[in-house]
Amino acid sequence: MNVATGTLDGRTALVTGGSRGIGAATAARLAAEGCAVALTYSASPDRAGKVVRGIEEAGGTAVALRADAADPGAVTAAVDDAAAALGSLDVLVNNAGVFPYGDISELTLEDYEATMAVHVRAVFVASRAALRHMGEGGRIISIGSSLVERVPAPGISLYAMSKAALVGFTKGLARDVGPRGITVSVVHPGSTDTEMNPATGEHADEERALTALGRYGRAEEIAATVAHLAGPGGAYITGTSITVDGGVTA
Repeated sequence: MNVATGTLDGRTALVTGGSRGIGAATAARLAAEGCAVALTYSASPDRAGKVVRGIEEAGGTAVALRADAADPGAVTAAVDDAAAALGSLDVLVNNAGVFPYGDISELTLEDYEATMAVHVRAVFVASRAALRHMGEGGRIISIGSSLVERVPAPGISLYAMSKAALVGFTKGLARDVGPRGITVSVVHPGSTDTEMNPATGEHADEERALTALGRYGRAEEIAATVAHLAGPGGAYITGTSITVDGGVTA
């Protein structure tokens, strides 16, 4: 449940991949904090609409925009459309993601290109576009993965590599835009109960056993960290990663 606090009253945000999972929870949390929110989806208009209706029924403002994260033109257009629809753009949350799985000998160049297009190129494109609309106090927050810090099983090399790229980008971009009063950070979730990785999945018990808390995270817990970074409490946090993984990397 999201309890409105008003810490983001008057602010605007775009959440990519916001129709489900961590993205949907983040859009709802930012709205509960007072943000007017735009969210993108690629193939689930009904789900995106449900997120928008939930925000509106709670008294917030939201709009859904169709954009395939693998299409640079669509990503740029979505950022510009979000800024136009909301009147400004203060916060960008790069959340859209895929999960390639398999031994390196089984993965193809097409798998590599598709993964990097969503996890790396889309973040670069969206961030570049968003910066045209952001002023002082702007926030760019990317969703990474605790697998950047610890890969406990085989078959995750491509995914881990693509998410690791966000760390370098975050550090470099923080230097680029720091003089403008804009912060850049990355949040690394651990095993989080979503459709992509349900807490009832085939390997869920193994993943729970890796945590210090003995449980999966909730999407709302990741969203709470994003909201903190987007708000006043995140004003002096930049160029860094925050891991929210229940102690997997402890």
